[in-house]
Amino acid sequence: MRDIKELTLQDLKEALEKWGGAQFHAKQIFSWIYQKGVRDFDRMSDLPFALRERLKDNFYLSGLVMVKTVKSSEGTEKFLFALRDKNIIEAVIIPTEKRITGCISTQAGCKFSCKFCASGLLGFKRNLTAGEVLEEVLYLKNHLQGKQLTHLVFMGIGEPLDNYDFVLKAIRIINSSYAFHIGARRITISTCGLVPGIKELSGENMQIELSISLHAADDETRGALMPVNKAYSIKDLLKACRDYIRKTGRQITFEYVLINKINSDLQNAQNLSTILKGLKLCKVNLIPVNAIKEHSIEPPNKLDILLFRDYLIKHGINVTLRKPRGQDIEAACGQLRLRYEEVHSQ
Repeated sequence: MRDIKELTLQDLKEALEKWGGAQFHAKQIFSWIYQKGVRDFDRMSDLPFALRERLKDNFYLSGLVMVKTVKSSEGTEKFLFALRDKNIIEAVIIPTEKRITGCISTQAGCKFSCKFCASGLLGFKRNLTAGEVLEEVLYLKNHLQGKQLTHLVFMGIGEPLDNYDFVLKAIRIINSSYAFHIGARRITISTCGLVPGIKELSGENMQIELSISLHAADDETRGALMPVNKAYSIKDLLKACRDYIRKTGRQITFEYVLINKINSDLQNAQNLSTILKGLKLCKVNLIPVNAIKEHSIEPPNKLDILLFRDYLIKHGINVTLRKPRGQDIEAACGQLRLRYEEVHSQ
């Protein structure tokens, strides 16, 4: 059997036509799945009985099993899901006064082994399918029980641009009016800096947001934190970013995780302002790192964080400082999965 969420609306229309059915039922099915959140073909009451039976014989609706959930004191909620093959992924709901953001995984595990991230500590397993990505979004939407999921960030486990085709397929469905209808400008792809993927994304004619995990302003430091820098240097990455901005007219956000004694002093702030000087349509999002004991990673103190931020502002860099979220539930990417796997492997 096949996950019906792997089908685009056109795919489903064609499948119905081959069965001798009416194509208009495809939009009804999409509405039941993505807008009403139904997880059972029998509940699709405006479909002919024979069609519901045929759908049950050929497709399944649900492949995720929620195995654990934890909620922070400030409202951030993390979910641990088991896929049909028992691989484990995470998703997060991050509420603020003006928005509710869903953070979505795109791979089971990660190949890129960034030192401040727990996602790759258990190795890479496989890409998620478009249907599995969509089901994460469905679960978060249904869990909110009437509250609106306003934004999505592809910043969970895995590298989105390493699973390019399935991620873009899922985003097109997420953005479409017949499914979730979440605006493209409210959808963010975060990449560790895969230059070929950035180049390909620039030609998609989509108004999604692009976020680059930068985290250092020199190749030696970035290479120590992010092995991907050995394949795509800062110079190559920034050239791809300039080309992306020129081609799309879209702003890029540079994510910069502040790590004590590694990249958070004023010399690093100066280096960062130097390499970004003259780069139009960009901003820096400073993120105090969530502590990861396996890598001896800790955030800087509050004063050092503010000094770093203020230096960038003084030198004309557009800066935001992300408020730490979910620290009491280890909400950094991959941490809940890591703890779960540690316990269940004993």
